[in-house]
Amino acid sequence: MTKLFSRLWVAVALGAALGVMVLNLFRVSPALSTVAGAPRLVPAILNGNPVSVLYVTRSSDTVLVRCYPGFEPSMTLRPMSGNSPQGEGVLTCVNSEPARP
Repeated sequence: MTKLFSRLWVAVALGAALGVMVLNLFRVSPALSTVAGAPRLVPAILNGNPVSVLYVTRSSDTVLVRCYPGFEPSMTLRPMSGNSPQGEGVLTCVNSEPARP
């Protein structure tokens, strides 16, 4: 039984090597993907407070924001540090009800 498994592994290895050689004959090689990653949250510090930074890297990405009742999402835009043409936004939930006297 162990001879059968060792022969199977040898056959798989030889098949993979043959497949790579055939692909190289046609100048086809496996390529690494360079597309932008999916949105992700990364912990960071903003003004001395811990926050989560959401990296959105594709124009087609959609972000759902939920605030407690009586609050609504608000985004403040600002340029990134240096002379970078990129911008960043700070998203917070603000009170949507008018202040009562």
